[in-house]
Amino acid sequence: MIAAVAALAARAVPGRPVPGIRMRPQPVVSASSCALEMRSAPINPDWIIAGEPQARMADHSRSDDRASYTALWDCTAGTFRWYFGWDETVHILEGEVHVTAEDGSVHELRAGDVAYFKAGTWATWRVDTYVRKVAFLRRPFPTPIAIAYRVKNRLLPAATPSL
Repeated sequence: MIAAVAALAARAVPGRPVPGIRMRPQPVVSASSCALEMRSAPINPDWIIAGEPQARMADHSRSDDRASYTALWDCTAGTFRWYFGWDETVHILEGEVHVTAEDGSVHELRAGDVAYFKAGTWATWRVDTYVRKVAFLRRPFPTPIAIAYRVKNRLLPAATPSL
């Protein structure tokens, strides 16, 4: 048995999983936003209102349960509707965007601004020149689980995550 483990270890390549051995997920995932490979991420043509916006994105990280995701996204000039299928928090890194929410409120987001978009909503984005953002996405819980969390939160004192 010791010889088998030694043989597996000898064949192991750093970063590649060894068959039969479960690797731990990385506790910290980091990368320079300039080093992430941006790929074309076309906006649904039916959502484009004006211009020819060209969007790109780069994957950064994803939770093991696939319930949360972080990506870098940028877009050139244009106006388009956007459907938020997941809860999304954005941090604008460069440029600006004018966002009109479903209720008609207008929000001008510039470099350094942070905004939250609730899953299941639409917004109109107007990019005059260019915008680059980090997007933090979280899949909403199914309704019965969300209700259970709301009940729990009413019954127990709120705990703030340590930052």
